[in-house]
Amino acid sequence: MRILLVEDDDRIAGDVTHALAAAGYVVERAKDGENAWFLGDTEDYSAIVLDLGLPGMDGLAVLKRWRANGRTTPVLVLTARSSWSEKVEGIDAGADDYLAKPFRMEELLARLRSIIRRSVGHASSVATLGDLTLDERAMKVSLRGAPVDLSPLEYRLVAYLILHRGRVVPQQELLENIYGQDEQSSNAVEVLVGRVRRKIGGKWIETRRGFGYLMPENPL
Repeated sequence: MRILLVEDDDRIAGDVTHALAAAGYVVERAKDGENAWFLGDTEDYSAIVLDLGLPGMDGLAVLKRWRANGRTTPVLVLTARSSWSEKVEGIDAGADDYLAKPFRMEELLARLRSIIRRSVGHASSVATLGDLTLDERAMKVSLRGAPVDLSPLEYRLVAYLILHRGRVVPQQELLENIYGQDEQSSNAVEVLVGRVRRKIGGKWIETRRGFGYLMPENPL
């Protein structure tokens, strides 16, 4: 899943990027408010981690502009401001959750997983589809109770399709959320889907020619 990290502090951004990548996310970064606003307004992300203290345009102004333009991407506000009034202001501006600095990386990941799940209509970190189970916290997929040995890219594919089950996901959307800014051809997704099918069975991922891929709500 593709995450936009908006943070001007290089050290914090490096630590968060490393943690998010290790958790299976594709991370893009913006260092200032203007660039953050542009990316968040023109690109599609599974979620945005937004610092409020930004150069150029502060994070609260960025968030208000996104929401005013109808952008509904889940946003986790990350800030050194910790007073209750500032938290209320951030949430009223459209934030989905709020995490004050300093923070533990485990809590950031848990809150991020939570707002992403809520945005696609799921409440638990464990998603079950028939005999197929995704455990986001453990980053594992199991089939009929047995763990499936997946590479990081294969895991990203299965996780994204399970969380968006019942919807045809365009090939370009999968490219962006699995490979990020790495240049890959559409054939890369086809090859990846083929590998996953060999591991979990062909019924779980349907190909809709010219449209994308679908993980059905009720696989046959």
